Amino acid sequence: MNSVLVALMALTAYLLAYRFYARFLGRKIFRIDPERATPAHTLRDDIDFVPTNRYVLFGHHFASIAGAAPIVGPAIAVIYGWLPGLLWVVLGTIFIGGVHDFSSLVVSLRHQGRSIGDLTEDLIGRRARNLFLILIFFGLSLVLAVFAIVIGVLFRQHPQSVFPTFFLIILAMGIGTLVFKTGFGLKGATVVGVLLMGWGIAYGASHPMGGGISLNLWIVILLSYAFVASVLPVWALLQPRDYLNSFALYFGLGAMYLGLFLVHPKIVAPAVQLHPVGAPPIFPFLFILIACGAISGFHSLVASGTTAKQIDRETDASFIGYGAMLAEGSLSTMAVLACTAGIGSAALWHQRYASWGAMNSLSHKLGAFVDGAGGFVSALGFSPEVSKTLVVVIVVSFAMTTLDTCARMLRFIVSEIGENAGISVLQNRYPASAAAVLSGLALARIPVGKVSSGMALWPLFGVTNQIIAALALLTVSVYLYRKGRPTLYTMLPMVFMLVVSISGMFLKISAYWRDRNFLLLGVGSLILLLEVWLVLESWIVFREQRNGRKGPAAEGTISP
Repeated sequence: MNSVLVALMALTAYLLAYRFYARFLGRKIFRIDPERATPAHTLRDDIDFVPTNRYVLFGHHFASIAGAAPIVGPAIAVIYGWLPGLLWVVLGTIFIGGVHDFSSLVVSLRHQGRSIGDLTEDLIGRRARNLFLILIFFGLSLVLAVFAIVIGVLFRQHPQSVFPTFFLIILAMGIGTLVFKTGFGLKGATVVGVLLMGWGIAYGASHPMGGGISLNLWIVILLSYAFVASVLPVWALLQPRDYLNSFALYFGLGAMYLGLFLVHPKIVAPAVQLHPVGAPPIFPFLFILIACGAISGFHSLVASGTTAKQIDRETDASFIGYGAMLAEGSLSTMAVLACTAGIGSAALWHQRYASWGAMNSLSHKLGAFVDGAGGFVSALGFSPEVSKTLVVVIVVSFAMTTLDTCARMLRFIVSEIGENAGISVLQNRYPASAAAVLSGLALARIPVGKVSSGMALWPLFGVTNQIIAALALLTVSVYLYRKGRPTLYTMLPMVFMLVVSISGMFLKISAYWRDRNFLLLGVGSLILLLEVWLVLESWIVFREQRNGRKGPAAEGTISP
């Protein structure tokens, strides 16, 4: 199969989806109103609530949701063949992930920019809110721990990425101050920022550093950075860093696709491989392994936790919420093609993906993408070394955006839990951020056998992520149902994700029981219990609404 034809078909599908399906959802289902004031204006504090240019916010949101997961997931899942993963990426992005991200953003906009977990109190009930917040707290703590470990590993394996990553942090703070405090034009600041960022990448490629720093010290450094990033105003670091980061991804992704079109390699992987040696069953694990590239509960937390607080006009929600998910789908599409067409030959592919056990390390998962994508970029005239360095820097930079955005969202969740529990000190962003970062540090440093608990819990991340996605769609469906709007477009994806997440968690729990891994058995069982409980709470609301009675939340609290 020619990879160029596959790429063109996927990109065309994304363009058509944005042109027609996103418009349909905005106009007919959610009734987007450009005149409705957004929380960025009504609650403006210039720290978290800040009206933001739609293109700047798109870059911030896109960089926050992209991370490394849209690359790692497909790089693993192609062990089942290129076709199942590609179909899930394209169709999942259009009909499930895009709907999930966009709808979570809109519902948060209609509820003062509150997180998807917090606003379940209005839509379902107080008990449901508490359950969801606990689940989200665990999920975000796990993300914080695992990504601190992942970035630390990448810094140790690729020290040429250290300077560009930290130089971008300093550069972003300067650009943020220049634009927000002095009124310097965004276009001029963008040109300066992108040029300096390019210089930083070129300098770092020939000046590796930090190779002697231990993984544990990197974890502490990275989580300390996450604390600082979570308490600073969004304009001071997160917005400009993610905005500039997005240009690196635009350039890198564009270079990969252009190189693909020039080389037009043949896909060497089998189309379908249902029973790889040692791999878990393709259903449900294909839909769990490829999370961020098709649908990710983490996205609903970004959309409702940070992005909704910065939307200038409600009409920007389609462009940012649905559009950024399509952009991420294009990244995951490239990851599939890089690992199946850019890998060289069928023999080499079968060597890399001989069995599940043979591809069980982080370096192996990312290595297939770095080699394949680097080969596409080198077709443009760059040396293989520079091409691979560019790809590695992109992966590391976007893993960093996941880290700092996650820390900020976890701070919000800690504050919400503190408010619910009557712990006033957690209403202050500094203690709340400290509690958030320490929870991630605890997961990252507690040993489980020969690895940290953060890496031991990694298999649970995919399932937990999809559980949060299913529950976010469930919350949106309750909102639409109580407003008398069509629920089909959120209910069908929700039911599918519930089946995937419940069956996936059940299989993981069974495996933990067989292996006598009682820590993971307990964690998985708790998450599954929370999910089932929340589904039952929501069913009560649907039943009472159908019978003409008000649900647990007062009807008057539901926003338009």
